[in-house]
Amino acid sequence: MKTFSYTIKDEVGIHARPAGNLAKLAKGFKGTTITIEKGGKSVDVTKLMMLMGLGVKCGDAVNFIIEGGDEDAAFTAISEFMSANL
Repeated sequence: MKTFSYTIKDEVGIHARPAGNLAKLAKGFKGTTITIEKGGKSVDVTKLMMLMGLGVKCGDAVNFIIEGGDEDAAFTAISEFMSANL
């Protein structure tokens, strides 16, 4: 299991386009579960509507939990995606 925290820098937060791209990226890691947590709630990153339902805004800190066979590659890809897009 790998984890990391990230503070959202995008002034709109996690909105439709980056949420869709994040979900699509996460779906590419078969056998790996990627979860995002905010304020005591956690959702599977591949579930787009649930991801957007977290209401993540600029300045919010989120935690990612990555478990499974591709966790090393998923950790790298998700952390790079977050830095580049959000």
